[in-house]
Amino acid sequence: MSSPLEPTAQQIEALAARPADEPVVMVNLLRFKDGGRDSYLRYAHEVGPHLQRVGGTVRYAGAAPTQVIGEGTEPWWDAILVVEYPSPAAFLDMVTDEDYRRIHEYRSAALERGDLIATSTWAMTD
Repeated sequence: MSSPLEPTAQQIEALAARPADEPVVMVNLLRFKDGGRDSYLRYAHEVGPHLQRVGGTVRYAGAAPTQVIGEGTEPWWDAILVVEYPSPAAFLDMVTDEDYRRIHEYRSAALERGDLIATSTWAMTD
């Protein structure tokens, strides 16, 4: 059973089909439930060893968004988190680990919405 905070089987398949030898950068757009920020901070604290085990690195974490271009005065999300993994398999290894699944409940409890977007490095030069 999937929910908006869990990937579908098709989404997992698409991630697994990405190039196995290239890093994947996950962009997390997070909208907290009322009082959810504390639960997410607990998750963020406890996920560290899991990230380290698979070679993941937090590249950026930020909040207090201000809309500069786009509709409205604020984006829909409260915080953004950018995490790099050495490969799609490393990310999948982490999120399917039994010990990780135990702390994942803090993430789920914290979020009203949590989009997770897999990206790759984009060379902008010829």
